[in-house]
Amino acid sequence: MHKKFFLALLTVLSFQFLYAQRSSLTAFPKGFEPKEIGRRLAYHFVDGRHELYAGQYIHYAEVCSWNGALDLALKINDRKLIKLLQDKFEPLFTKEKALLPPMNHVDYNMFGSIALKLYQATKDERYRKMGLTYADTQWELPAHAKSQEKTWAEKGYSWQTRMWIDDMYMITVVQNEAYKVTGDHKYLDRAAKEMVLYLDALQRPNGLFFHAPDVPYYWGRGDGWMAVGMADLLRELPRDHKDRPRIMEGYLKMMSSLKNYQRPNGMWNQLIDEADFWPETSGTAMFTYAFIRGVQQGWLDAAEYAPAAKKAWLAMVSYIDERNNVTEVCIGTGKKNDQQHYRNRPRNAGDLHGQAPYLWCAAALMGK
Repeated sequence: MHKKFFLALLTVLSFQFLYAQRSSLTAFPKGFEPKEIGRRLAYHFVDGRHELYAGQYIHYAEVCSWNGALDLALKINDRKLIKLLQDKFEPLFTKEKALLPPMNHVDYNMFGSIALKLYQATKDERYRKMGLTYADTQWELPAHAKSQEKTWAEKGYSWQTRMWIDDMYMITVVQNEAYKVTGDHKYLDRAAKEMVLYLDALQRPNGLFFHAPDVPYYWGRGDGWMAVGMADLLRELPRDHKDRPRIMEGYLKMMSSLKNYQRPNGMWNQLIDEADFWPETSGTAMFTYAFIRGVQQGWLDAAEYAPAAKKAWLAMVSYIDERNNVTEVCIGTGKKNDQQHYRNRPRNAGDLHGQAPYLWCAAALMGK
């Protein structure tokens, strides 16, 4: 009898300890509350102009920010913000239609994710039709496809495959949202198959990813796309999905490595493993998001990772200026086999590459 009581008590205490650790992601000092920080950044986004590719099409960084702002608005039930985000999109059906990205590149096709999120919020069929077209054309081989694109398609992968780690957000986000809208598992299967391909080809023994196979540097934001892509995909994949164990293995390996490279101030550097590089905000926010999701879902040890995520969030907030611009954001960066290239990258304030993952973190900290 005493043994059973002891075991029951131990179980209760264990659950209480786990809850206390996870709840550390819900208690923030004044000025650091995710709801208020998120609202500031989301309304700032609504007021901003479109960010375009060479003045032509909506940029993926804007889509990422749109996604984050909408997720936040839905979490806090801010109907005004939801309406403003709809209003910002509405001209893309009419006078701004020319700004819609073409459906011929991973960075372009991911635009469909915001249309699909808006459909889930509004049930407006226009969003659904547009979003699914972007998701489906990511796998529909065009008539003018190049030889390499045909080869990828024949193997069941997206013809847009290019083996850049950025793709593991760009592809998975639109396929994930298509699954949520339709319930059709083909979208999850596509994303998971693609993710396994990239993990097998690109993840290094230490769990991180070079910017490219021929560029042996662990660039923060580049690795961030992979961290976020895995976390979001794992949230949707059924427990019995054949690819889930491989993706979970890659995710846990990366999270363990990132934990070791977090700086004492809570941030991660522009090059993750270089202690003398500057703290960079967009990569830090992406890693923080992956930690938050892992703790919430029970994939990561809450006692170890919740404090790390909280420390990162508190550090991140200090980089937001009085205009609600995230500072110290590395600008868009192509690969280059030159460490100085990464050290010298300009840093923008208000760059949507940074605003977006801050919004993702704020929304995530509002709960599962």
